[in-house]
Amino acid sequence: MRLEIIAAVGSIAILTACSEAASALPKAAAACVPKTRQSSSIVQQSASGVPPMATSVPRLATAAQRGLWPRQGPAVRVCGDVGRGFARCQAWLRTDIRGAIQPDTPGGYAPDDLQTAYGLTSASKNNGAGLTVAVVDAYDNPKAAADLNVYRSQFGLPSCTVSNGCFTQQKFTSATNNGWAGEESVDVDMVSAICPNCKIILVEAASASMSDLSTAERYATAHADYVSNSWSGNEGTQTYDDDYSASCGVITAATGDSGHNATAQWPAVLPGVIAVGGTSLTSISPRVETAWLRAGSACSKIYRKPAFQSALNTGCSMRAQADMSADADPHTGVAVYDSFHQSGWLVFGGTSVAAPIVASAYALAGNNVTDPPANLYLHLSDFNDVISGRNGACGAPQCVAGNGWDGPTGLGTPNGTGAF
Repeated sequence: MRLEIIAAVGSIAILTACSEAASALPKAAAACVPKTRQSSSIVQQSASGVPPMATSVPRLATAAQRGLWPRQGPAVRVCGDVGRGFARCQAWLRTDIRGAIQPDTPGGYAPDDLQTAYGLTSASKNNGAGLTVAVVDAYDNPKAAADLNVYRSQFGLPSCTVSNGCFTQQKFTSATNNGWAGEESVDVDMVSAICPNCKIILVEAASASMSDLSTAERYATAHADYVSNSWSGNEGTQTYDDDYSASCGVITAATGDSGHNATAQWPAVLPGVIAVGGTSLTSISPRVETAWLRAGSACSKIYRKPAFQSALNTGCSMRAQADMSADADPHTGVAVYDSFHQSGWLVFGGTSVAAPIVASAYALAGNNVTDPPANLYLHLSDFNDVISGRNGACGAPQCVAGNGWDGPTGLGTPNGTGAF
């Protein structure tokens, strides 16, 4: 099924857990040697060898810093329902915000806001040089490189372009799709927000079919150690599972935006993938966060309960979603620049925001382990535990956030890089 969104000024149509059990958990996975990465020599350094974010860069106050964000408002999904064998992007677009909400002030959370909320300010400033984060999406966004430059310039982030070797756009098609183009803007902007010194590969699958996305995934895992997937489909066929089982590296995937679901979302449900749920980040400092009502959670009907969840009450006899989470609520959404079919500055939400945030936080830590999900469950104290909110009526722990692990938010949200 082809996914679309038709947008015009003033209108839009959609086509579119238990800390006491830590001692019973498996030992830390052995470290593995990272893949050969692109040369880091292109990443700009100062004369003293300090990474670019460590230099003094003028910053404009963000909407949150000016007391203008977050705020309530209508939002729609940018990708429509799909049939068997296809995936849906998980981005939500605020329909009431077009352009800056004040001069020089885009709506939504900015990089400084997200870094502050998740204790990543120092790591974002100093880490990531020479590392690469790949995002896998469908269809081509011909304005991705130019729009990324606008986003990074607005927020004082170092340049990341094709010409300086920081940004790579691997196209498997020249066909375009409005909804997926917006998703791609979300993904590259969120990598930029969390790991400004990282290189970025945008891998554009030929279509939204599981087959084409898995072809793109193979390319991504071969060229980056950190890979984000802001899309999902219902679990079922296991044909492409091996494409998401990198022997050394981290793969994140969105758990979906339908709340508690009878059907787990693939590829997030795979035991070797970090399943990323969503929160409502209603305050940055102090951080105030609850489970987002649409954050995906589910019990697999196919994949056995992994050892790293065996000591927890997940409400599932099989693999449970999510593993962890980050901001996803459109009411507490993020600033994104996308001019392909919109007016430039927009606000997006969805677990599609959370997945690249988590992948990029992994990159800041710079660690590689043979079993990233299992490693997460060894660091329960290194998360912001989200203890309120719900995503359905099934009760705890699958639908209600509480102490320790829960379905909507997993172990919680990043609190520095200690969990990674």
